[in-house]
Amino acid sequence: MLILNDMEIEEYVRKILQDIRKNGEIALRKYAEKFDGFDGDFRVSKAEIIEAKRSISEEDKKVIEEVIRRVEDYHKKFFEETKIFVRNWALYGLICKPLQRIGIYVPGGKPLPSTLIMIAIPAKIAGVNEIVLTTPPKNGKVNPYILYIADLLEVDEIYKIGGVQAIAAMAFGICMRKVDKIFGPGNKFVSEAKRQVFGIVGIDSLAGPSEICIIADETANKEYVLADLLSQLEHDRDAKAWLLTTSKELANYCMGERIKVRLCRDMEECIALANEIAPEHLQIMVKEPLEVAERIYNAGAIYIGSYTPVAAADYFLGVNHVLPTNKAARFCSVLTVMDFMKRISFAWVSRQEFMENRKLGMRFAEIEGMKLHKQALEVRK
Repeated sequence: MLILNDMEIEEYVRKILQDIRKNGEIALRKYAEKFDGFDGDFRVSKAEIIEAKRSISEEDKKVIEEVIRRVEDYHKKFFEETKIFVRNWALYGLICKPLQRIGIYVPGGKPLPSTLIMIAIPAKIAGVNEIVLTTPPKNGKVNPYILYIADLLEVDEIYKIGGVQAIAAMAFGICMRKVDKIFGPGNKFVSEAKRQVFGIVGIDSLAGPSEICIIADETANKEYVLADLLSQLEHDRDAKAWLLTTSKELANYCMGERIKVRLCRDMEECIALANEIAPEHLQIMVKEPLEVAERIYNAGAIYIGSYTPVAAADYFLGVNHVLPTNKAARFCSVLTVMDFMKRISFAWVSRQEFMENRKLGMRFAEIEGMKLHKQALEVRK
């Protein structure tokens, strides 16, 4: 594995992006062969999708369909429509329009078909016209569960492209038409590539390693707590887990090499530390959980009680598991339908409304020294 520091990763990724942008398909194929060991047709064929569908058991298909139903049901409740209001014979509002073409990146190290569900479903609800999926192949093939779900959700195009080169292909339109916005997690190289193409295309966020933080007291089931902490560390060696507790017994039980345990004086300290950490996932397993939850300001998601583990949210609760990491929960939010929509400001002003209020704009134009702005307001009779 290539080990680089942050500055080296930035330069390394920049060179790959520049090469692909300049040399197009030739460079894209070079990196596909180098990193994915793949030199065939990038676009997945209908025959491959049919083969994938045949390889999945009917029992698994039912599981997938039920998970999709639950995720759809949850996300449909948060769809926002155009809002218009009338004031003094004028119309004002926000027009909500879906993005036209998005790209989804699904990592291939540990194939994550659930991530495809979490991104494609709100996109479909929003009304996105075209959805492109890129994912690295293994031995020339895409994970059959990813292909089955993509077909079930009517993903328009599927490509066997991974890593930085996949981000470049979607952003620059290499071997496909470019997309408007890229969604999906990835390793440090993928995240850096997304950061560098932002502005050419939109991006959802810069996803980092998985994070879990648990606030627990003496009422928490210690086996549940430890199992939940370990579940997120399963993602990779960079994943992070914190336990903030007022119970010495629980702290000792969960003490481990990769779990950061903090024995706190009281619940006040637990809450303060959780807000400072701003974790991706926050579980609250205490006697009075709602009182604690009310005072949490920085978290990607909050899960309350003994039967709301992160693992359940990852798969079947219906809530979205695409969440801010690396303290980004201080200013970012969970992925929703609205991430796939644009809000366009709208106004249709009557002469009466304009004439009664233009003096406000004329004075501001004078304050800012914008003579032509003032003239555009004065010229109207």
